[in-house]
Amino acid sequence: MADTSKLLEYAKKFIVEEDHKISLKDYDTDYDHKQLTKEEGENLLKLGVEKLSELQGKLYVSNRYSVLIVIQAMDAAGKDSIVKHVMSGLNPQGVNVHSFKVPTSLELKHDFLWRHYLALPARGEFGIFNRSHYENVLVTKVHPEFILAENLPGIEKKEDINQSFWNRRYKEINRFEKTLSDNGTIILKFFLHVSKKEQKKRFLERMDDPAKNWKFSYADLKERALWKEYRKAYEEMFENTSKSHAPWFIVPADDKWFTRLVVAGIIYEHLEKLNLAYPTISDEQKAVFAKAKQELTNEIKETNGVAEN
Repeated sequence: MADTSKLLEYAKKFIVEEDHKISLKDYDTDYDHKQLTKEEGENLLKLGVEKLSELQGKLYVSNRYSVLIVIQAMDAAGKDSIVKHVMSGLNPQGVNVHSFKVPTSLELKHDFLWRHYLALPARGEFGIFNRSHYENVLVTKVHPEFILAENLPGIEKKEDINQSFWNRRYKEINRFEKTLSDNGTIILKFFLHVSKKEQKKRFLERMDDPAKNWKFSYADLKERALWKEYRKAYEEMFENTSKSHAPWFIVPADDKWFTRLVVAGIIYEHLEKLNLAYPTISDEQKAVFAKAKQELTNEIKETNGVAEN
């Protein structure tokens, strides 16, 4: 049996403890204690993907839990890469990926969580929010004018959007996630922590590579100029919304291979804790199986007999 112990090393290292004061300066973007080479890490990732595939089958037949994976990051941190490389071994019929963009006119007629409810995974399924309901306390916090489009009672101008507003919104998100958790959804939230230097490198690569040109927008530079504002918004978000039932993990993202390995390991560890298993069959079912097997065996013999004649 393959050794999966190394996949279980990452959750405690990168989890955001509940109600802790957070400064992203205290978290590595390039982790110095990997204790394995890139090649070893990629081989371990393959093992992790295989194990996740096995657990997916058990998750489906148990029909008791669903898994919601939330991915947030600054631009070019590797969100799409996580979906591609970590979830690649899963049956696509049981995985739904949603990337939430600017709300539509219909979505703006509902509360900010409405469209996220509609995208939640059913029991037995994985759901991936590549950008998520947390945009409502990140982008909108850096650009509070976006809140005005929600047409909320008591919010007529930007000055009406104070700290009490954000505290209320954090509580709404926490209640939303607690309800999901109480009803069997395993929630794992990942922030891919990329450095500003590495983001610059990846932006330049996108502009230089014709196959990646489509990934770059000049608007990305405008958001990059607000790096400190986004960092502050993320820190406040972590402090208010990392809970035992829905933890945040701040994952180093300057080395993509390591980022993928950490995310895969954390998902694997949390699913392993569920002790998922295929259902056992009763003695009555075993008797039915034996009868069916005998009938099929006899059918094969009869078919061979016809063929021989």
